[in-house]
Amino acid sequence: MPPGGPVEQAIREKITSKFSPTRLEIHNDSHLHKHHRAMADSTSSETHFRLVITSSEFQGKPQIKRHRMINEVLKDDMAREGGIHALQLKTMTPEEEARQASQS
Repeated sequence: MPPGGPVEQAIREKITSKFSPTRLEIHNDSHLHKHHRAMADSTSSETHFRLVITSSEFQGKPQIKRHRMINEVLKDDMAREGGIHALQLKTMTPEEEARQASQS
């Protein structure tokens, strides 16, 4: 079973199903935001996520279009009570990832 709670697992399943990523990192940063006023009444420990996704599905699409694609896939998880409150995204094609790795 993959690590993480039910929200993280749902993110993993939906992103994998839709984008067939060659790289998928899911970081649950909720603990960094639990003191924020908006989180005062939240009992969820899965509200803030940072995703790194590499997929050929992003080929020829600008960042804003890629982010909209991901937001569409996760819209139900963002709309429900105790669901995703914030999502930080880094999206790349395999070629962009290879180029970035060669520059490092």
